[in-house]
Amino acid sequence: MGTGTKRIPQAADSLVRAYLHQRAASFDVILHPRAFRSIDEARAIGVDAGDVLKSLVIRHAEGRVVAVLPASRRLDMHRVHRVLGDAHATLAAEDEIRSAYPAYELGALPPIASLLDAPVLLDPTVFEHETVVFAAGTQTESLRMRPEDLFTGEDFRVARITHEPHEAERTDESDG
Repeated sequence: MGTGTKRIPQAADSLVRAYLHQRAASFDVILHPRAFRSIDEARAIGVDAGDVLKSLVIRHAEGRVVAVLPASRRLDMHRVHRVLGDAHATLAAEDEIRSAYPAYELGALPPIASLLDAPVLLDPTVFEHETVVFAAGTQTESLRMRPEDLFTGEDFRVARITHEPHEAERTDESDG
C-alpha cells in the first residue's frame, strides 16, 4: 500500500489522512463518484460490500458510540442493547450527526474513535478481511488499509453487533 500521497483540497478527507499520516499508517486513497451509503461506495469503487466499512452513530445513556461493521451486514439493535447495557440505545438522527460531526459529510464518517470523540463498537467480522475500505470524511474519497493498522491505538470494543447473514435477509433494521 502507498502512503496516501494524492493531493486533494483541504477538507474532512484531509483531516482523516493527516491523522493517519501522523500515526505513520499505510493506506491507499480511492477517489470515486459521490456515494451517500457504504453499499453505494462499494459499487462506485468496484469492491465487495463486505470489504467496505460503515460507521453508524448510536445514542445511548452515556453519550455516543460508533458502530462499525461491513456494509454487507446489518446492525442488530438487540445485540447493541445487550452490549451497551442500554435497552433505549438508538441510531442517531441525521441532524444529530450533522451537529456532532460538522467536519464530515453525512454518510462519510470515518471509523476512527480519535477523530469522532466517541468509542467504536466493532463487529468482529471486520477482522475477517485482509484490507477494508472506509469513507474518509467526504462522499467522494475512501481509504483502503489493513483493519489491524486502522484500529491500532484506537478506543474500540469488539462485539458481535450484526445479524447473521441469513437473519439480515429477513429484517431491515439498519442499511447504512
